[in-house]
Amino acid sequence: MITNAGDPNEAQRHYWNRIAGPRWVASPEFRERRNQESLALLLACLRLSGGESVLEIGCGTGALTMPLAKAVGEHGRVFAVDISEPMLNAARQRVGESGMRNVTLLSGDVQVLSFERAVFDIATSRMGVMFFSDPVAAFRNIGSSLKPDGRLVFACWGPLAENPHWLISHDVALRHLGPPAPSTGYVPGPLSFGDPNRIRGILSAAGFADIEIERAHPTIIGSSPEEEASQALIMGPTARLLEEKKPADLIRQVIAQEIAAAFAAEARSGPLRLRATIFLVTARHPGA
Repeated sequence: MITNAGDPNEAQRHYWNRIAGPRWVASPEFRERRNQESLALLLACLRLSGGESVLEIGCGTGALTMPLAKAVGEHGRVFAVDISEPMLNAARQRVGESGMRNVTLLSGDVQVLSFERAVFDIATSRMGVMFFSDPVAAFRNIGSSLKPDGRLVFACWGPLAENPHWLISHDVALRHLGPPAPSTGYVPGPLSFGDPNRIRGILSAAGFADIEIERAHPTIIGSSPEEEASQALIMGPTARLLEEKKPADLIRQVIAQEIAAAFAAEARSGPLRLRATIFLVTARHPGA
């Protein structure tokens, strides 16, 4: 039904298998706790009633996969794809322990996987569509797998300025390291879909219609200031800036201390809870 064909996302494959994937699975509770509300918002937007065949893009460790499988029920099916073997291994364990029989986990790149045409009712993703080297080609390929008038429903991050869970640490790093090198074009990454006009352009070019983008504001449920600082240095925009600038260890330590202090200031009135911005995107694929 589905086969791989080439590897245009070699850089992302390396990143998610050798760097980000192992870091993610090392602290799954941290990441799933902070994303509880975005998960609930996406599930509500999907409006699953049971029996659907669903393609999940970038399933990661299975945080969305499991509620999808429960929602479609025994007469439905979830085909969940990811490029990261460390994260897929965690998902495999999760699915195995659940006993659910309506989930198929697939290792591959959705941009180039050869799908059987018109087999899925819905394609969905939570924060997994922003990493394609050629997003138009990827969504065109996804669209080919959808039944006529099949739905695309995904969540992606809004702009950095509206996401303080990243902005707080990024501002600290900027003060010490300066801005990143100017971008000469589209760069895959967690914030690459932060412009609604870009999303509309990509989906329109890929053949989707009735594109709607809702700005939503889930609360990011934080951890201790120290853990927030530690995680900011290994994942997300701040980590990417550090990887580019490669500061000396002493500067890196100072940045970590100042990030922890900044998060501690946000948590003075209680547990760390930060208002985020995500986009809930829906579209329809007319079919051939």
